[in-house]
Amino acid sequence: MDSCCAKLSGNVHQVRKRGVGKVGTGFWGERVGASSWSSSFSSQQWKSLRKERRGRTICRAILTPDVDKENLIFERQVFEKQYANPNSVAAIILGGGAGTRLFPLTNTRAKPAVPIGGCYRLIDVPMSNCINSGIRKIFILTQFNSASLNRHIARIYNFGNGVNFGDGFVEVLAAMQTPGESGQRWFQGTADAVRQFIWVFEDAKNKNVEHILILSGDHLYRMDYMDFVQKHIDTNADITVSCVPMDDSRASDYGLMKIDDTGRIIQFSEKPKGPKLKSMKVDTTLLGLSEKEAEKYPYIASMGVYVFRTDVLLKLLTQKYLSCNDFGSEIIPLSVKDHNVQAYLFNDYWEDIGTIKSFFDANLALTEQPPKFEFYDPKTPFYTSPRFLPPTKVENCRIVDAIISHGCFLRECSVQHSIVGVRSRLEYGVELKDTMMMGADYYQTESEIASLLAEGKVPIGVGQNTRIRNCIIDKNAKIGRDVVIANGDGVQEADRPSEGFYIRSGITVILKNATINNGTII
Repeated sequence: MDSCCAKLSGNVHQVRKRGVGKVGTGFWGERVGASSWSSSFSSQQWKSLRKERRGRTICRAILTPDVDKENLIFERQVFEKQYANPNSVAAIILGGGAGTRLFPLTNTRAKPAVPIGGCYRLIDVPMSNCINSGIRKIFILTQFNSASLNRHIARIYNFGNGVNFGDGFVEVLAAMQTPGESGQRWFQGTADAVRQFIWVFEDAKNKNVEHILILSGDHLYRMDYMDFVQKHIDTNADITVSCVPMDDSRASDYGLMKIDDTGRIIQFSEKPKGPKLKSMKVDTTLLGLSEKEAEKYPYIASMGVYVFRTDVLLKLLTQKYLSCNDFGSEIIPLSVKDHNVQAYLFNDYWEDIGTIKSFFDANLALTEQPPKFEFYDPKTPFYTSPRFLPPTKVENCRIVDAIISHGCFLRECSVQHSIVGVRSRLEYGVELKDTMMMGADYYQTESEIASLLAEGKVPIGVGQNTRIRNCIIDKNAKIGRDVVIANGDGVQEADRPSEGFYIRSGITVILKNATINNGTII
């Protein structure tokens, strides 16, 4: 039989078996035995075999020296990358539980409704990240103290006013009773909250949703969620968990994980303590950290931000893990065993606003130079209520490392390393240091203020010659003149609701609508 040789270059479609000899199975048919090769090829013939043309592959058969060459041309196989489409992604923002660690700020509001940064609320963080990522299908699950949160969302994120979503939507899904035994309960956890509204994702308008983002409403960070979803798609993951390197001091507050060299999560432990915590230490140089950084951050912590394939999420919640109510402590650890659960490293600023101290520190960090995080980014702005307030008026004040929101009146006062919220009023001689002041929901007129002062009462704001430091002042607080709030005794914990304040982690918290009378010393 005549000899035959061929050279393949690049990627080609697999073709039917043809050729000579049955030496073994090759990529595109049967491999040609070594004895079949002609030893009499000239160098020019070898060069002609190696010629390639861009966009196609030449397969040249040489039957005999005196027979014309025959060319077979194969088109290259094109493997197109699948790109994440924001139209196929829906986001679920969890409104959080009772918020006991943020009490008393959560006494009359949900955690995502807590003011931050002078004019924002925590819910504005995931909402703005969704908008900037192109995600327009957003659900917000609420349960505790949700009135102010619902009002804020309705004013800003709707079709008629504020941010226009085009074909997208923002829907608030409030906890409610439904038929059946399980429908008589409140949300039992993050996973149970999603499970109770699982029928929403079977609705016709959500039929094209391929991936579901699970987000928390009490974190501070800026993130392009589509990069997160793209990693999820590229790794063909069932679930992807966003994570950050974590140090020893806070590791026990988070879900910790171990990963292999492909980024797949092989072990997940929610808020481990003692020996279990130590066992979750890993070499974080795998994440790209330097040896020095890896020594400082020996743990990989979950951010509580997940992306699920829609079909996987529905199956886990409605069939496989019916009794599991929480993503972090139950669904994710169990899924690691038999699903492709990937880790996505978020190498930027992220803070969990879960306690009074973390809330206080994160706010004051915004005033530092340079700040670790800032709300004002022209490319990815953070949205909030368009209040249409006048510019802040400042009269002969000393302001150092501070954020002053709009609509404020400051008269011959000192503000240092502090945040002053919207509509705040600081009178003559006021000293504000290391303080987060949330501001007010409304103005009092000059005549109302004068009338209150004449009656010996206290108007909204801070009165003359008052000194405040290491303090959080909630909305509409009325602080009189000659008041000192400094916690000079260094008290760490105290409950004085009848006097208008609490102390948490050494930080004095003045309650919403509280009145601190003239001359009070805290």
